[in-house]
Amino acid sequence: LDSCGGNSPFFSLQSPPTFGFLLDIDGVLVRGHRVIPAALEAFRRLVNSQGQLRVPVVFVTNAGNILQHSKAQELSALLGCKVDPDQVILSHSPMKLFSQYHDKRMLVSGQGPVMENAQALGFQNVVTVDELRMAFPVLDMVDLERRPKTTPLLRNDFPAIEGVLLLGEPIRWETSLQLIMDVLLSNGNPGTGLATAPYPHLPVLASNVDLLWMAEAKMPRFGHGTFLLCLETIYQKVTGKELRYEGLMGKPSILTYQYAEDLIRQQAERRGWAAPIQKLYAVGDNPMSDVYGANLFHQYLQMEKRGRAEELVAGGLWKQRPSATQSCASILVCTGVYSPQNPGSTGPAHGGAEPPFHGHRDFSFSPGLMEASHVVNDVNEAVQLVFHQEGWTL
Repeated sequence: LDSCGGNSPFFSLQSPPTFGFLLDIDGVLVRGHRVIPAALEAFRRLVNSQGQLRVPVVFVTNAGNILQHSKAQELSALLGCKVDPDQVILSHSPMKLFSQYHDKRMLVSGQGPVMENAQALGFQNVVTVDELRMAFPVLDMVDLERRPKTTPLLRNDFPAIEGVLLLGEPIRWETSLQLIMDVLLSNGNPGTGLATAPYPHLPVLASNVDLLWMAEAKMPRFGHGTFLLCLETIYQKVTGKELRYEGLMGKPSILTYQYAEDLIRQQAERRGWAAPIQKLYAVGDNPMSDVYGANLFHQYLQMEKRGRAEELVAGGLWKQRPSATQSCASILVCTGVYSPQNPGSTGPAHGGAEPPFHGHRDFSFSPGLMEASHVVNDVNEAVQLVFHQEGWTL
């Protein structure tokens, strides 16, 4: 695939772009395995007659149980358009920046290609939940079928685990919850027992705090945020203390938007577009991750100009080169989680009551950040709106 709809009638001689798009995937471009027709229309507008993008585009998803190049191939096939792996940001992509943990022995949780993903992020010494379960069969006791029939010998040759990587929702939650707890409570030696749980506990890095996401079902499905909620609640109940994260990434984390901004800049440089990218337009379907994240990043950019950005977020921020980006506008579409009939909710109606807060505990609730700069029907309308605002031909 060399082009994004190379017979596009929308090509015109245009000055270099000074804006770029951050596009969510689920609920904006696809629902499950089906492409949303408006996405194909949008990409006909976004490309020139040679099939090249007219503006920089990065796909920012909270999905994590897939390889970056696989996601790029999947998008290429669905959109009929060449998508490069470095245009795709998975929820855990910013973990590449946490190099201080890359040589530590890390327990990794998730599904799909977890080992390959962890290694691609720079982690050289990872252990999966399944490998830990096999090493210590007496730990996984919920499923009667999986309980050992005889008492296995205790292992004393298993190197201590030094941290936990949560890349995405696992399959057997009871197993992952139990073994992650074992690692935290034993300071990385799950075959042993400690009289008191160590605190602070081992470092935990997590990605994707989405409580819910939209697939083909009529109602939203559990996301990794639901798994994290379970883990945090169990840890609090068992220890009386709060589970802490060394890094929390994916939307709405500012770190993810910093990372996306840097990829947009690199893309513009590769294309030889001399003008700096000053405006970002983030298109998404989830008020809690897409809108909240874009607005939080916009707030960060405004504070950065005044030299006060550090006040907004404690720790985890990436010291990048000075940013040319001036603004980040949030555009909410109605093809996914968000429903205009029930704007405050991603689930059943609440009878006029204040909708529940679906965001993560560590992103304090600020109702103003849930309000999108623009609400449109679909991603095609979003592209038209931006082109109109920027004085570009449709």
